[in-house]
Amino acid sequence: MTSHPEFGEKTPGSEVAKIFGDNIRGKTILITGVSPNGIGATTALAFASQSPYLLILASRTRARVEQVASEIHTKYPSTRTEIVLLDLGSQAAIRQAVEDVKKLTSTLDILVNNAGIVVTSRQKTPEGIEMQFGTNHIGPFLFTNLLLPLLRNAANTNTPGATRIVNLTSAGHRLSPLRFSDYNFEKGDDVPPEEDHVKPLPGAFGKFTDDGYNGIITYAQSKTANMLFTVYLQKVLQGEGIGAYVLHPGSIETDLGRDQDEELNAQFQKVALYWKNADEGCSTTLVAALDPALNEPKGPYLVDCQIATPAPHAIDPVAADRLWKLSEELVGGEIQL
Repeated sequence: MTSHPEFGEKTPGSEVAKIFGDNIRGKTILITGVSPNGIGATTALAFASQSPYLLILASRTRARVEQVASEIHTKYPSTRTEIVLLDLGSQAAIRQAVEDVKKLTSTLDILVNNAGIVVTSRQKTPEGIEMQFGTNHIGPFLFTNLLLPLLRNAANTNTPGATRIVNLTSAGHRLSPLRFSDYNFEKGDDVPPEEDHVKPLPGAFGKFTDDGYNGIITYAQSKTANMLFTVYLQKVLQGEGIGAYVLHPGSIETDLGRDQDEELNAQFQKVALYWKNADEGCSTTLVAALDPALNEPKGPYLVDCQIATPAPHAIDPVAADRLWKLSEELVGGEIQL
């Protein structure tokens, strides 16, 4: 249980930040996927309100992240912010971004892997990996692993478990397990039953492109990967005083769905019970990053600011180990946790 059971789907992130302000002040925090009209921006603003030592904003597009940095400077002029360009779809860009972070700080108290993409047509990263799996999982996998020395430095002086890695997933993880035999989604339905999507998808969710691609299933696979990644991190890092949690932020109107057509948008409107505003959408991230009740490993999955139960395929420890090995291979095999 979290320390505030009264928190829920309508709790503003700005309120969570105030309540846990002591766990923000003086800390170095990095957030990926920071741009206007997204929960990365409201997450950054919430952290900025409580005087962190350093707030690093990472994003693919300089102009967009600069808008957020400017807003933070206007509202909280004493908060130091730095910008790092980060394209999670390119392993070369990730490695450069890590070097840029290391020039700013030798310690990192909180890493929030907020960035993600949704695409509806077949695309690949420069390394030849299906774009959603490559950007939503392999990118954060590499980025996080390369930043572990900074997290370990922070953990040496922080309360055990207060140094945190926070990954964002989606309730959509329930739609598909990891397709280990076909992570690039090139075989269509020709995969073992345990790797196939969970059930026939309704309406626009079930549509395939002419070349056999389904963006909803591939997105769901990448979100299951976020879950399994966190399961592995929590297992191996708890002895080092580093916590790891993963969360579904809720249904929020952001730019994430800009690649979706009207039919797909209408399908999402049918299944979402409550649409959060951006401030409500960042609250679970802040609980996962800050709540001292989570210093002892729990979960690892949160929804609406509370521990929740995910799909069984997303917390299978055997699958988590298997995904880690696959991910190591896809980034060149040099990761040493």
